[in-house]
Amino acid sequence: MLYEKLHKIEQIMFDALALGLVLFYSYSAVLEPAATQYHRGIYIIITYMLVFMLYRTPTVWGRVWDYILIAASIGSIGYWIVNFEAINYRAGAETELDKWIAMVGVLIGVELARRVVGSVFVIIGAVMLLYGVYGEYAPEMISHAGDTFPDLCTSIFYKSDGVFGIMANVLATYIILFVIFGAFLERSGAQRFFIDFPLAAVGHKIGGPAKVSVIASGLFGSISGSAIANTVSTGAFTIPMMKKAGFRPHVAGGIEPAASIGGMFMPPIMGAGGFIMAELTGVPYSTIMLVAIFPALMYFFSVFVMVHYEAKRFNIVGEKSKESAKEILKKEWFYVLPLVIITIFMLLGYSPGYSAILGIVACIVVSWFRKGTRIDLKGFLEASRAGAESSLKIGATVGVIGIIIGVLTYSGLVLTFADIVIELADGKLWLTILLIALASLILGMGVPVTAAYLITAVVAVPALTELGVNPIAAHMIVYWLSQDSNITPPVCIAAFAGATIAKANMWKTAFTSFKFAKFLYLGPFLFGYVPGFSLDGTVKDIAVTFILILIGTYGYAWLLSGIWLDWFKKSPVKT
Repeated sequence: MLYEKLHKIEQIMFDALALGLVLFYSYSAVLEPAATQYHRGIYIIITYMLVFMLYRTPTVWGRVWDYILIAASIGSIGYWIVNFEAINYRAGAETELDKWIAMVGVLIGVELARRVVGSVFVIIGAVMLLYGVYGEYAPEMISHAGDTFPDLCTSIFYKSDGVFGIMANVLATYIILFVIFGAFLERSGAQRFFIDFPLAAVGHKIGGPAKVSVIASGLFGSISGSAIANTVSTGAFTIPMMKKAGFRPHVAGGIEPAASIGGMFMPPIMGAGGFIMAELTGVPYSTIMLVAIFPALMYFFSVFVMVHYEAKRFNIVGEKSKESAKEILKKEWFYVLPLVIITIFMLLGYSPGYSAILGIVACIVVSWFRKGTRIDLKGFLEASRAGAESSLKIGATVGVIGIIIGVLTYSGLVLTFADIVIELADGKLWLTILLIALASLILGMGVPVTAAYLITAVVAVPALTELGVNPIAAHMIVYWLSQDSNITPPVCIAAFAGATIAKANMWKTAFTSFKFAKFLYLGPFLFGYVPGFSLDGTVKDIAVTFILILIGTYGYAWLLSGIWLDWFKKSPVKT
């Protein structure tokens, strides 16, 4: 663990900042919202400090450099916070100091992403900066006037669609609180229930352990906000169980990541994408949740059916649990309370942030039902630390995402990209969806999936809406496709994580995971061509749509499972 490598004083500083993050955003969500500059600026300044503390440079002089970067982060972001109104007032007539501060702020954001996310993301950011400066030399279709580096950085750092834009707002308003909620839920002991209950319910049936994997991933995945984290946490238990039951290693390793992806679509939390979707569309998050429920259930249903027939082909049956599902539910029902509370309050119209705080309080209360999981002051600090540390992986992307979206807006490419895509696809919706799938796959190879969704949505959603797709369905298409890099070769990190746990061949596991997750590619076409799939239509239309899609999903999963191929093997050959 990176935290353990810190010096004692640094650990105290890290804990103080993590606690400050939790308490400030809890206060802001429940009692009094902070002004824009404090709401976004404090999140970014603490994130930058925590990253440079945790993702350290190994040498002594390197550590000195880390602290210089921490000081520069405080200086540049602090300057934006203190001078927020003055900078907005003199927009277009920035001083020389404004420009220097902006350049420092932008470059620090690039270094931050390099440490946490990796070089590919940084290269994308660097290419976008070059495009912003030398846009006049780009091909005619995407060319623009270009600008000097200081002026471009000034636009990226100070304007509302740059570093402190939509990504910073979503991270500070929603994601940080839900990541912390996930840490508190895990600390309360609920994760064990999410495995024990499905194990007792379906573990002894055909393909039982794999079905446990699907259900547990649905329950835990919605909270974890990461398909990779979901694969590693639930997979550590379910993958060995699947192997023991008789599933081949690459199949056991492939089922878990395929199931884990579904957690990103499953309300109430849906990873981070649902919150970004609400922000981009202006639609209440409760509406996004309602639209997402049925498609998410169909995704899990398709994986479940394929798992069933895979097990049937090889006659794999799980072992009966010591306790019945009814007994476990009777003893541990309270672990679902935090999720129920969050869902109810969001559907009642309360803000996601307020609902998340109530969920955290519920986790603390629930933790006291068992002696071994009680969240006391020490437990509160540990959960806050775990939540803050988990948030850094997505938080570290904020600077480079600011560069990408800032340059896309600055250059006007956001407006022309839709026309380019429609022209390439010859106005055909199915081809447009395929092009978006390809773009998100390529982008997802070097960018976290949430960042891939936001970047792709900014440029691709206008193309889809222009072809007649309703805005929420258009965003769902992009969001679903942004997950494909988790399980689609050649990168597919979630599938590789499953392969590592299963001790299986990486590529066989990746292609198996790709096979089980095929509804990931059917879903976007249903969003595009079937309005009822995104609750667009009359009650009767939606009901008929749901029934037909349920039947169709079963047939689709049965066909992809390959069980029908066995009929040909069994049929006698005539001579």
